[in-house]
Amino acid sequence: MNNQRKMNMSRRSLLGQAAAASALGAIFKMTEGPVAAQQAGRGGGGGGRGMSNVHYGSINKYSAPSDLRITDMRVVTIASNFDYTIVRLDTNQDVYGLGEIRDGASRQTVLNFKNQLIGRNPLDISGILASIRGGAGHGRTGGAGYSGIDICLHDIVGKVFGVPVWRLLGDKKRDSARVYCDTTESPDPKIYGERMAARKKLGFTAFKMDITTNCVSDNGKRPETINEWGSMTDKGLGWACEMLQAVRDQVGWRAPLSVDASSGFARQPGGPPYMPVPDAIRMARAYEKYDLAWLEDLFSVSGWFRVEEFKEVRDHTTTKLATGEDIFGLEEGFKALIDAKAIHVCHIEAGTAGGCRETKRIADYAYERGLDTAIHMAGSPVGSLACAHTAVTLNSFLAQECHAVDFLDWWQKLVTKPVIVNGYIPVPDTPGLGLELNEAVVKEHLRYAGYFEPNPEAQPNPKRLVEGWPHFDKDGKWTTERTFDY
Repeated sequence: MNNQRKMNMSRRSLLGQAAAASALGAIFKMTEGPVAAQQAGRGGGGGGRGMSNVHYGSINKYSAPSDLRITDMRVVTIASNFDYTIVRLDTNQDVYGLGEIRDGASRQTVLNFKNQLIGRNPLDISGILASIRGGAGHGRTGGAGYSGIDICLHDIVGKVFGVPVWRLLGDKKRDSARVYCDTTESPDPKIYGERMAARKKLGFTAFKMDITTNCVSDNGKRPETINEWGSMTDKGLGWACEMLQAVRDQVGWRAPLSVDASSGFARQPGGPPYMPVPDAIRMARAYEKYDLAWLEDLFSVSGWFRVEEFKEVRDHTTTKLATGEDIFGLEEGFKALIDAKAIHVCHIEAGTAGGCRETKRIADYAYERGLDTAIHMAGSPVGSLACAHTAVTLNSFLAQECHAVDFLDWWQKLVTKPVIVNGYIPVPDTPGLGLELNEAVVKEHLRYAGYFEPNPEAQPNPKRLVEGWPHFDKDGKWTTERTFDY
C-alpha cells in the first residue's frame, strides 16, 4: 500500500472515531428498475460522489445535553422461529434507544453489560463501545450484547441530534437496502422452485436457498448421494443442481441467487471435522453454471477461520465464496480473510459483528481491498432496519437477509410501520432508527412474562409464556415444534 493510501485510510479512521465515518460503496448491478437506487460505482470517482438519485431528508441539529445519562437497560423477548430480544436503553431525559441482540441469543449477553453503562453519557458511543469490547467475541452469542448496545446508542444519539442513524455513519449512497429472502427447502426440485416463485411474487428480487445433505439425500431415501465421510457425491451434487435449475427457471438468470452450504456436509464419527477441500472445490465447480451471487459457509458457519482452505477453493473455481456470520470485529476475524482475499463476499451478521459501526468498519475495509458485503439477518424489524441504516452508507453492498418471509405479515406488524416494501427496506430520514414497536402485537407473542420490566438481570430464568419454536413450517402451518426446514 503506498503512502498516499495509508494517509487516506488514517484520515478515515480518525473521522470514524469522531462519529462521522467516511463512506464508500458499490452494489448489485444485476437488475434494473428499483435496484437503480442501490447502485454506486466502484470507480469513476467513487460511489456516492455526485450522485443525483439519492434523497436527503431535512436535517435539524441540536446541541447535545452534557448531562444526558443512561439510567436503565430493559429487554423484551419475542417468541418466534428465532427469538427476537429487543433492548431498550433509558436516559434521564426521557430519550430512549432501541436495539436488538442476535436472533436466538440469550438476553444475558446484553444484560451482563448493564452495570457498565449506567451513569454513562450515551453520546460517547466510541468510548462506551471501547470499554465493553473486551467482553465480546465470536459466535451467535459472543458479540450479541455489544452489537445490541451499539444499535441502542445510535438510536439515542440520532434522536438527540435530530438526525437518522445513517447520517451518524456516513454519506447516504442509496435510499433503500435490497433484501434477499431465505427459503424453506424441499428435496423435490419442483416444490423448491414453486416456493421461490412465491417469494418473487411478494416483490423480492434477490434469493437464497439452503442445499443440505438432508435435502439432497431426501433424508436418506436417495442412496449414494452422500459419501462415507459426509460430503455430497457426484450423484448428490446432481440432485443439488436439479434444485438450482428449478429455482433459476422460476426467478430467472438476472436475479441474484445464493446458496447456503453450511449444512452441505454431514460430519461422520471418526471422519473429517469439515468438508475436505477437494469436495468443496467439486461443489463450487458444480454450481458455477448457475452464476451464484455467493456460496456461503463452505466449512460451516463456525469454520470462518479456515483462511487457507477458503483461499485454495477460491483459486480453483469461479463461484464466489462468502462467510462471516459468526465473526465479531474487523481485527478479531474479518481482517485475515479480507487481507488474504480468501473470499469474495464478507457476509456480516451485525448482531455478532458489533452492530452498525463495526459493520461499516468491516465493509469499508473490505471495499478498499476489492471485496463486496452482504448482511446476514434473521432478526426482527428492529435489527433489520438498523442493518439497513448501515447498508445505505456502504459503497459495496449486495443485499441483506430476511428470514421471516413465511410469516412476513405478522413480522411487519411488530412495529408501527412496515419495514420491507416490495423487496427493499426504505431507510427513513427521521431521527434515530425511525421506528417504534407495536406494543399490542409484541405483547401477544412474548417468550417471557413482562414487557420491558425493571431489573431483568435479577431474573436469569424468567417465567416462560411460550414453549417450543413458534413459526410457520414449510407447509404454512403454525407450529411450536422444532423443525429443520430453516
